[in-house]
Amino acid sequence: MNFQPIFWGGLIAGTLDICAAFLTAWLRRGISPVRVLHFVASGLIGPAAAQGGPKTALLGLALHFLIATVATAVFYLASRKWLFLIERPIHFGLLYGVAVYLFMNFVVLPLSLVTRGPVTVSGFIIGLLTIMFCVGLPIALIVRRFSR
Repeated sequence: MNFQPIFWGGLIAGTLDICAAFLTAWLRRGISPVRVLHFVASGLIGPAAAQGGPKTALLGLALHFLIATVATAVFYLASRKWLFLIERPIHFGLLYGVAVYLFMNFVVLPLSLVTRGPVTVSGFIIGLLTIMFCVGLPIALIVRRFSR
């Protein structure tokens, strides 16, 4: 197994996604990056993460990159069996982004300790497009790049 695409996919998709989350949170609600990372950490440790300091923020960052790396590993392993995933990386990368978004929002988050507010139409659209273009697409392109 080639770990390079998994490493680079996790790193690049994780970086793009967290930067988009920081920017979106700041523009929409004036929320700081540390608070975003505390929110991520709250999935594991619950509402107490909001009072956490730098260590809790680092936990949130580590969890975020772990999730991005697992998402990359899943796509990579699937692409070993279904070559069409890397033959058309733009189409299947964007579709993979939709799948990741749905899995995170309807499986992972409900099973986590995150306290979420109401979902708005604009929040849904921004979240979906972010995951499609900052997670799914880069993962597919990186896996294709290392699959040649």
